[in-house]
Amino acid sequence: MPKRFPFDPLAFGLEIARQFGDIAHYKLGPLHVYQLNHPELLRQILVEQPEKFHKARLIKRAFGPFAGEGLVTSDGALWKQQRKLIQPAFHHHQLLAYADVMVAHAAGMMNSFVDGEIRDIAAEMTKLTLGIVVKSLFGADLPREASEVTQSMLAILDAANQRLSSVLRIPSWIPTRRNLRERRALAELDAMLQKLIRARRASGKSPGDLLSVLLAAVDEGSGARMSDQQLRDEMMTLFLAGHETTAIALTWTFYLLSRHPDVQAKLFDELHRALAGRVPSVSDLPNLPYTEMVIREALRLYPPAPGLAREPIEDVTIGGYRVPKGSLLSANTYAIHRDGRFFPDPERYDPDRFAAGWEERIPRYAYLPFGAGPRACIGSGFAMMEARLILATVAQSYKLSLVPGETVKPIQLVTLRPSGPVRMRVERRVLN
Repeated sequence: MPKRFPFDPLAFGLEIARQFGDIAHYKLGPLHVYQLNHPELLRQILVEQPEKFHKARLIKRAFGPFAGEGLVTSDGALWKQQRKLIQPAFHHHQLLAYADVMVAHAAGMMNSFVDGEIRDIAAEMTKLTLGIVVKSLFGADLPREASEVTQSMLAILDAANQRLSSVLRIPSWIPTRRNLRERRALAELDAMLQKLIRARRASGKSPGDLLSVLLAAVDEGSGARMSDQQLRDEMMTLFLAGHETTAIALTWTFYLLSRHPDVQAKLFDELHRALAGRVPSVSDLPNLPYTEMVIREALRLYPPAPGLAREPIEDVTIGGYRVPKGSLLSANTYAIHRDGRFFPDPERYDPDRFAAGWEERIPRYAYLPFGAGPRACIGSGFAMMEARLILATVAQSYKLSLVPGETVKPIQLVTLRPSGPVRMRVERRVLN
């Protein structure tokens, strides 16, 4: 067995897939892990028989301290009720209301650019999507303490990743440096969220943001509304997941564009023809197919969520193998996305893979940046609209080039993020 884990879980999972095939078994301490490396096997657990699986206890242990019983961690009747209550917030007509916020924030970021300067694009994308999610969730602007909010988020994700990858569990009450950092970070984020929620309740207004939708949500069957604790858990989940993943996707997209000037030139040509220098709107998106292709291919190579985990609640048969209750099923999205059987020349960045008709060319469930089945990412429509609008806004006005000699490596920190800063030179485009 490869000996990289836990030092490099990405390389470990990739080697497991390439050495041992579509399904592989190994032990992680006392835990039996079955890694699934084929879209048909993912279909079986995510779509065909999802009721036989719960979110893995490992996931709940990792995310529970900040997500509570939010969508990411809950199961059963509670999950179904919460999903039903939250779903209207992500209906298509509701998403359209956030488009102008996304474009305005992207334009605001560019207003701070100085032609020729070097920026950490990972940090810029995090701050940008953080501002968008706060405005979309709460109808409020990002607090002045934005840098502190970002550091709090990273501290929480770091602690979650430690719980996710460690064989030995260190209880949260033990005052380790990581635990203390997470405790402070959670307190700071909780205080900010509670302040925003209290302000909304006191105002009695309903400006149409996500918080308004959740406060007004009523279960048609039971008449139940979200409790304060449920509201807190869902808002914390949406707050963290709602900007972290999109920021990472955009960072990898700009990185790949910098490494592939031919793709960047083709993208700019589309933007120039369709927009002619004006800011994009939702109505422009159908005329920007290559913009979407660029993002989809980045999500293939660097999916923000590089894997999914499920735990069978009874003995099940997967791919002809008996998998006992209490085992961990690891669906390795990162490995499947880089499998030459489904994506020829898989290490090559080629947005044309996602030209019109790609759903018929690429095997079903071989491409899962947002998961699949009943528990597919509820915010996928929000995320794709946001990524497309931000990319269109920025890429038509600025060329971003990786600083010579800069090394960018992926690291799995719950999400698949760069291991350090992504320093890029921002150069203003001259529009003719």
